[in-house]
Amino acid sequence: MIKLCIFAGMTVGGIVGSLLGNVFGWGMFDLGSFFLSSLGSAIGVFVGWKIARRLDE
Repeated sequence: MIKLCIFAGMTVGGIVGSLLGNVFGWGMFDLGSFFLSSLGSAIGVFVGWKIARRLDE
């Protein structure tokens, strides 16, 4: 369950970060969009891990 929540959080966070880069006018392969996608994925891993811990209680 933990791996599934982390995977889902990472995927959603990466997509949101990439879309946020598009809002700023950066293309899909710009460094800023890549950075925001990576940051969103890292935040998604943390949030997914926290959700999985709450579900296991």
